Amino acid sequence: MHAENVVPMDAQDIAPVHGRVAAPADDLEVHIFSKHLQFLDFPAMAEAAAELGFDGVDLTVRPGGHVEPERARDDLPRAVEAVRQNGLKAEMMTTAIDDASDSTSRIVLETAADLGIRYYRMNSYRHTEDGSIAQSLDAFRAQAQDLAALNRELGIRGGYQNHAGNYVGASIWELWALIRDLDPAWLGCQYDIRHATIEGGLSWPQGLRLIRPYIHTIIAKDVQWYQDDDGWRVEDVPIGQGMVNWEDYFGLLAAHEIRVPLSLHLEYPIGGAEHGRRDVSVDQKVVFESMRRDLAAMRTYWREAQSG
Repeated sequence: MHAENVVPMDAQDIAPVHGRVAAPADDLEVHIFSKHLQFLDFPAMAEAAAELGFDGVDLTVRPGGHVEPERARDDLPRAVEAVRQNGLKAEMMTTAIDDASDSTSRIVLETAADLGIRYYRMNSYRHTEDGSIAQSLDAFRAQAQDLAALNRELGIRGGYQNHAGNYVGASIWELWALIRDLDPAWLGCQYDIRHATIEGGLSWPQGLRLIRPYIHTIIAKDVQWYQDDDGWRVEDVPIGQGMVNWEDYFGLLAAHEIRVPLSLHLEYPIGGAEHGRRDVSVDQKVVFESMRRDLAAMRTYWREAQSG
């Protein structure tokens, strides 16, 4: 694939980080998406995240994740304990939850809430060919209302990701139609600038302005278009090497006073860690160096936006 040409920087090109230093109060709070550390067990994952300088871990609690939903009662406390023992926050998780009536989903949310996890990303909905988009939006809106009610009961916030492609809410305007009547305290948006850039082109700032009251958490990753014999495609790249306008984006976050936890994703090729594989094909140092570089880039862009 075209993105395989992206090579992580050498270790000497990256400022070393020796242990975790707490970020200043006005700095960006960055959590590493644990999908990219699933080749490590809980203690090793948490230790690596702390050594790399992250503020917390966004735990994958979904099929194929660090924690399988059916084992949430047993394994989620272990994962959270490992993260917190390393001085990091364990306040975020990514799930496949989309239905309040599902018993396993309720157990996951109850367990997470009891452990002090404050935010979770829910599953994405998809339109079907049966019926109109307006009709399916009505059905999904009712489903989301039930989930918001459960969140309120348990004291945990759900977030719906704006995901590019054939997903409900790929367009911010459709996402707003889905959640606009909900209490944003209990079900809102996990805003993804990568997907917003793809779907929003030059209008993404208007979408951000529209959805801002619902933003609980944000996702950071970068992307660019490329052309091959089959036409135009998108590929994920390291932070700062794609078409996301980080200066404008972080400037708007500052202007709109949106200061929420950020989950850092690395979707470009890093030996399978980008897909959450447990047997990566590169030296672990390559994965760690990529994380360190992207984290440093995030903090640089953020600080420049604050000072600008």
